[in-house]
Amino acid sequence: MKRLLPILTGLVFSLSSESASADRLRIATEGAFPPWNATTPAGELVGFEADLAHDLCRRMEADCEIVAQAWEGILAGLQQGRYDAVMAGMAITDARLAKVDFAGPYATEPTVLATLSGSPLVNLRLPVDRVDLNSAGPEEEAALALLARHITGMTIGVQVSTIQAAFAERHFPGARVREYGKLDEAALDLAAGRLDAVLGSRSAVEALRIGADKSLTLVGPSFTRGVLGRGVGIAVRKGDGRDRIAFDQAIAAAQQDGTIKALSLRWFGFDVSLGVR
Repeated sequence: MKRLLPILTGLVFSLSSESASADRLRIATEGAFPPWNATTPAGELVGFEADLAHDLCRRMEADCEIVAQAWEGILAGLQQGRYDAVMAGMAITDARLAKVDFAGPYATEPTVLATLSGSPLVNLRLPVDRVDLNSAGPEEEAALALLARHITGMTIGVQVSTIQAAFAERHFPGARVREYGKLDEAALDLAAGRLDAVLGSRSAVEALRIGADKSLTLVGPSFTRGVLGRGVGIAVRKGDGRDRIAFDQAIAAAQQDGTIKALSLRWFGFDVSLGVR
């Protein structure tokens, strides 16, 4: 859910398993999309996915390392064999499935629209607070259409090459969509009056900081599925059934025993584990 971020070199977070004969896996993440993944000032890769990767590798008895890779080109690096898997807040979509395979999903999170508290958009009242794009009824479809009409002519900021960018292009055809390398860059333009709203995952939007004298307000319902994908999964190379199956089994176990829920509550403050909207 991101773009031309500088490639972070030399950032490696080792995950050692208890097995002396463990497989060796390299897992790429962006390191710049908190709370999914982030990089500390000391260069350590942290976040929900770093902790989850540690847990999954332990279950798989694999010796893993997490490496930082810029979002733009992260799948190309996987296809080229620079690493074995990608855990980077990446939603499973048909477009991505044409290039790679996925294990999971292991999490799901709604997409939300936010604006400054003084915007006229905050006065918009819609009859629903969430829309599942795969099963939207007449009321949900009417709410989405009304929201789209209200933002016609406005400029919406999104992170480049993300499901939110695809959503905005499809469902907000009358709005101008401006793409950014990181969503916090869009927040700066929102605060400066160069944008009318930003669109992103709930956690990413809630993490935005726009200055002490301004605040963000969510507008309209939250959105899931449809062009937003089937949840967040682990990308592996096409045909890599061995790693995909191993990750799937580890994800299922971590889901069943509550580990994913516990990690999501720690990092997000709400439950993003599978099946939660």
